[in-house]
Amino acid sequence: MYARRKINVAIDGFSSCGKSTMAKDLAQAVGYTYIDSGAMYRAVTLYAMRNAMFDDSGIDERRLADDIAKIDIRFSKNPKTGRNETFLNGECVENEIRSMDVAARVSAVAAIGFVRRALVVKQRAIGRDKGVVMDGRDIGTVVFPDAELKIFVTASPEIRAQRRVDELVAKGVAVSFDEVLANVRERDHLDMTRRESPLMKAADAIELDNSYMSIAEQQAFLLAQFHRVTGRL
Repeated sequence: MYARRKINVAIDGFSSCGKSTMAKDLAQAVGYTYIDSGAMYRAVTLYAMRNAMFDDSGIDERRLADDIAKIDIRFSKNPKTGRNETFLNGECVENEIRSMDVAARVSAVAAIGFVRRALVVKQRAIGRDKGVVMDGRDIGTVVFPDAELKIFVTASPEIRAQRRVDELVAKGVAVSFDEVLANVRERDHLDMTRRESPLMKAADAIELDNSYMSIAEQQAFLLAQFHRVTGRL
């Protein structure tokens, strides 16, 4: 039973590290709410793409700033899978936001200050009452700096790229390993060097290199850390 003292769990790390799978499984195991913060940035990116805000020079930040208040992002649990799905202005966009087209543009959108500030407000509101597992790039450093449990996940770029390829192929999307690896490395660079909330390990975060860990091993590790922090046996 997990009805006693609730905490917030922040899981940060590089792209395609399996953060979302780890966070979803942990949330389900302990009865917490799972929030994929990256999905929120992907949803904003998809909105910008649909509204022709990108061109060869980048994104039209002025237009996006004018529209940011109109972008409503919510999560709703799919009764068949028990998983949260992302809704953009009332439309389920869970599959669309996972495309390579969105992946190629999301880091640029996530680096925009007013976008991050708007989404951080939403993320903090979700976690106000605790009992949340949230994954992303700046959860332990910016969104929930006082989170009781912080995990920083890493793995080699090659392993992360292969995981992404496997995921996309399973969905019927044909991609090349080299294309995905280049995207992974570019996103790493953009995430770590952006001015607004760059990707970094919080000083009190526990680092987890899951390059050669199974999903079961990762879940066992997370549950052990959760039990340690909450004092539950």
